[in-house]
Amino acid sequence: MMPVIFIGHGSPMNAIEDNEYTKGWKEIADYIPKPEAILSISAHWVTNGTKILTVDNPKTIHDFYGFPDELYEVEYKTKGSSEIALKTIELLDGIAVADTRWGLDHGTWSMLRVMYPQADIPVYQMSIDTNATPKELFEIGKKLKSLRERNVLIMGSGNIVHNLGIIDFSINGGFDWAIKFNEYITEKIEQRDFQSIFNYKNLGNAARLAVPTTEHFDPLLYVLGATSDSDKVTIFNKGYMAGSLAMTSFVFS
Repeated sequence: MMPVIFIGHGSPMNAIEDNEYTKGWKEIADYIPKPEAILSISAHWVTNGTKILTVDNPKTIHDFYGFPDELYEVEYKTKGSSEIALKTIELLDGIAVADTRWGLDHGTWSMLRVMYPQADIPVYQMSIDTNATPKELFEIGKKLKSLRERNVLIMGSGNIVHNLGIIDFSINGGFDWAIKFNEYITEKIEQRDFQSIFNYKNLGNAARLAVPTTEHFDPLLYVLGATSDSDKVTIFNKGYMAGSLAMTSFVFS
């Protein structure tokens, strides 16, 4: 089956920079088989209920502010896949609806333009259901699992630790609480102890600081649902930006 991945995407600037994290993205694209299509579950599309992008020519969305002009000029001109998107809606059995208004936000294209610069793989997005519990997001991911047999790469894009309110660019590494939370989640993933991940708030203050809002953590839950017991876990880009962003990423294959 096609692997399933979770990528810590961090700053939009990674789309135009050459650094240790973009190097990891390039290496992982070479490591996994080339997919026939990509389903991206990005932290930057949150809706009431679940929506799936069904357009064949998705627009590039520049959903950020205060960055260099060069970043706003990026266009990731790949195709969508209405056929596979509609098949995904069927798999979700009444949970999801079609959407034609969204596009590819930077949680998707900032990584894919590095991983697949030729933009020759169809890409479509699924939104995060803001009303769903962690367990419910996991169960939605389980319904997506069969897409892996169709050579669809399921990609969750967010960050295990994401707190923009207290970033500190003078810090080389992560805050103590960020390291504690990131290491805890990583350990539970390796143990396949998903119940502890659903209950991550039990970690107290570290969880409160690491996940002040859930949208960057939630894509991981979909990805975990789409894994199989036989998958091995490969960890890459294990690091931190500005103290409060964990870039840790996973491939399940």
